[in-house]
Order: sequence, then C-alpha cells, then structure tokens
Amino acid sequence: MGLARLAAGGGAGLLFGVGLAVSGMMDPARVIGFLDIGRLAGEGVWDPTLGFVMAGALLATAPGFAWLRRRGAPRLADAFQWPTRRDVDARLVLGALLFGIGWGLIGFCPGPALAALSTGSAPTAIFAAAMAAGMLLYGATVGRR
Repeated sequence: MGLARLAAGGGAGLLFGVGLAVSGMMDPARVIGFLDIGRLAGEGVWDPTLGFVMAGALLATAPGFAWLRRRGAPRLADAFQWPTRRDVDARLVLGALLFGIGWGLIGFCPGPALAALSTGSAPTAIFAAAMAAGMLLYGATVGRR
C-alpha cells in the first residue's frame, strides 16, 4: 500500500471518527435512545439524533457516489471495487439480524466502537475485544468456505 493510499485511508478514518464524536454517535445511550421502539410508545423520551445523522450522511454521500459511478477509475487504485452480489440469502439475513440485535442491545456498531476506544472506557474496550474475537472466529470457521 502506497503512502498516498495510507494517508487517504487514515484521513477518511479520522474524518469519520470526528463526525461520530461531534454527532454523539460514540455514546451508546444516544443510539439506544433512537433504537428503543418502546420510547415511541410513550415510555420515555425518544432521541431522533441517529436518524438525522443517517439522513445527513445519505444527503452528503449520494451525490458523491453518483459522480464516482461516472468516473473511469479512482485516483489511488487501479479500479473501483463496487459490490457485485445483489442476492439476499440466509447468511445475509442472519448476519443482519445478529448485527441489529447486538446494535440494539449494546448501542455500538464497529465504527463508533473503534472511535469510542479513544475515550478509554473499559466497557468499550471489552466490546471491541469481543467484536475482534467474533471476527477472528468467523474468519477461522465460516469465512474459510
């Protein structure tokens, strides 16, 4: 990997982390406040912040992706790596279900969890370690197929 690619990836990761911090998405309570459907039924105060963050992200990235689709090649690679699979199978549904359940229970998904490691929180470190262990386990078993 060239230095330019490393710098671009690091810069994108830093920008993403800063965005997560500024938007409050490194706080699992804020995410759970959005995902907790019971709060919509009047059992507490529902927090719409995550919805605004997602909508803002879509508004910012959609024009960029449309522009990139018309380009021949990226600046720092030989070709774009667009997803090619479009089918929905049991593995995809099960993975999405497990991700959603974990996200709803804990309030973290991988990006915010890694960014939140900067806070030095022990529960965040435990979550990140468990996430890494799960990825390694997947890679050693199912991912080998």
